[in-house]
Amino acid sequence: MKRSFHSLFRQRGVILFFLFVGVMLGLLAILLRMQVFGYETYQQKVLDQITVGSSLKAERGNIYDRNGNLLATSITTYRIYISPVDIRAYEKKNGAGAAAEIAKGLSRILSKDEETIYKKTQRYYLLDETIQKNVEKALADEVLQFAKDRGYTTMIHREATTKRYYPYTSLAAQTIGFTGGDGQGLFGLELYYDQYLAGTDGKYVTAKDAGGRDMPNGYTGYLPAEDGLDMHTTLDLYIQTQLERVLQDAADDAGAANRVCGVVMEVDTGAILGMATLPSYDLNSPYTLSEAALSQLAAYEEGSEEYRAKRNELLYEMWNNKTITETYEPGSTFKIITSAMGIEEGVVTPADPFHCTGAFHVGGVIIRCHKRTGHGSLDFSTGLQQSCNPVFMQVAARLGVERFYQYVQAFGYLRKTGIDLPSETGSIFHQLASIHEVELATAAFGQRFNVSVMQQITAVAAVANGGTLVTPHLLSSFKNEEGATILAYATKERGQAVSEATCKTVSEILEAGVSGGGGAKNAYVCGYQIAAKTGTSEKLNGKRIGSCVAYAPANAPKIAVIIMVDEPTSGMVYGSVVAAPYVSDLLANILPYLGYAPSYTAEDEKTAPVTVEDYIGLTRAEAAKRIRALGLTPTFSDENGGDTITAQVPSAGTAVLREGGRVILYTGGSPRETVQVPSLLGKTAQEANVLLLDAGLNIEITGARNGLLESTARVVAVSHAAGEYVAPGSVITVTFRHLDQDSSE
Repeated sequence: MKRSFHSLFRQRGVILFFLFVGVMLGLLAILLRMQVFGYETYQQKVLDQITVGSSLKAERGNIYDRNGNLLATSITTYRIYISPVDIRAYEKKNGAGAAAEIAKGLSRILSKDEETIYKKTQRYYLLDETIQKNVEKALADEVLQFAKDRGYTTMIHREATTKRYYPYTSLAAQTIGFTGGDGQGLFGLELYYDQYLAGTDGKYVTAKDAGGRDMPNGYTGYLPAEDGLDMHTTLDLYIQTQLERVLQDAADDAGAANRVCGVVMEVDTGAILGMATLPSYDLNSPYTLSEAALSQLAAYEEGSEEYRAKRNELLYEMWNNKTITETYEPGSTFKIITSAMGIEEGVVTPADPFHCTGAFHVGGVIIRCHKRTGHGSLDFSTGLQQSCNPVFMQVAARLGVERFYQYVQAFGYLRKTGIDLPSETGSIFHQLASIHEVELATAAFGQRFNVSVMQQITAVAAVANGGTLVTPHLLSSFKNEEGATILAYATKERGQAVSEATCKTVSEILEAGVSGGGGAKNAYVCGYQIAAKTGTSEKLNGKRIGSCVAYAPANAPKIAVIIMVDEPTSGMVYGSVVAAPYVSDLLANILPYLGYAPSYTAEDEKTAPVTVEDYIGLTRAEAAKRIRALGLTPTFSDENGGDTITAQVPSAGTAVLREGGRVILYTGGSPRETVQVPSLLGKTAQEANVLLLDAGLNIEITGARNGLLESTARVVAVSHAAGEYVAPGSVITVTFRHLDQDSSE
């Protein structure tokens, strides 16, 4: 019995010993895992509990145009913040009152709600509580002075931050986009390339005790920020400015109810030189609505759900880039593509005969031509120039559904263009199986399907460049702060749609129509060969869209241009009137800028202006000789005066029409007598010229200059009101448009 007791005791002792050893081994294993294998993990856990990190903000990259002009940058502003932990410590030591005084003082300086600031001072567990971001330096200095004056420098702080700034305010607003309060890209290029522009924030870490004080010999660490890259775009500041100018003119003249937009693109590379939607908005104040938008918003009760929904709708409409986020029926501008299909497949040649009665029967349906009386007998070239619908319905029928659909795909209409901007939409086109005779016929002249403006100009650019479909883009390169290129854009080709020979034929037909009597003759630019096509489509609500697409120089295209006017309300709704003249104006300004010199034909010479020189100080004989050399007529106002010219009308640098143009010279003073400007609105070119010459005035022609002897070109605007008195020889600027119905498409 005694032996059994001792045996049991020994057994228990052995068991306890091994349990003890097991526990010790387990603890050793845990310590080994924590101190050796998991050292970094547990060290970080400790550091996370005793350290506080301060973010070091990376500087966002700048955005430039292709010539180095600054389009977007970052400027220094300040974040005002408080330390509730330090406020609590101060009040424990000095008594209550600091929090209330801080709230009152910051409220006064920053125009913030005092109660809201006070609530933030009571969050005693926080070391850093933001009061306001993006504070300008003057206010930040005032805050700092307030803190110094009250002895609150440990409780009120400012931190230098950055704010996005756009030097040209509204220029290219929908393309460039803007950033949010934390500097992140929200729209446009700022959003699409945010990862490159934003950079990577750094961090400064320091050890703190439970009271928020720096620990002696505490842990510190520093990770430097990596600034964002500078973006160099394909945009051209001059071209962008000119594009927005003509779009504003088009919008004003047509009374566009649903905005206007336009694009200028290099046809070989797809580089976007200009892209705009109007009305625009101020990138430095992107949440400020226009007066027109505010008037719509006024119909809703402020603060209501409907008010907020309508405000958001108006903001997104203002921010959206119409060229890529909306679709429209391209109308007759699509006939360029149908022409390329037919010529490429050999189903039509420029000389093929057609006959238009004003309507065409397809699948039991009568589809009318825009010219209700019909074009009569004509060849295919004339059919394209006069935009005859029956001609194109017949070409499409010869192609057949499958071949037509294949070319629609080849020209990029069945997919997005791939442009480097967010929110691009795709087309709305028929499924192959759903295309029958009627669908094929209407698609041939650009109706009953929708594309984006960007898809349309990209497809037309393929015809301009010899048949290659390219991806449109805005990125040229990204560079670091040393100017080294980190990333460069390379032209992306998406396939050959048609042959170079086909493209050349189409271009020749289009150019002949612009310089001759085609429907796009309002797109003519004196001294240049322009290939262009206009289009007018009708929306489901009965309102119209007028557009014009062009490329130039037609014999060796460099750029393509498109302008779209949505819902014109001024009476004239056709693309030939509401869009083509503004394409002409745009090209007339940017082609010389791009280095293309005008080359005048004999017909051009009659309407091409000459620039008057400075004749003051010359003798009568020398002045008269120089004036006659320009093809102008010198006239002396005082034959009995001296021999030295003392004044002239028009002044030096003025453009004057050579035919019938005159310069009035004075040798004994300055102009005193006056003449009245005749009534010119609605007159033909010949009538206007005769009236001005009879009045002793000079004429400067703008707008349509081709075919001015035709009665279709009429005066639509005059620089001086009828009956206004001006000096003899003054230049009266007269704007012409072709308003004949043959130009309606």
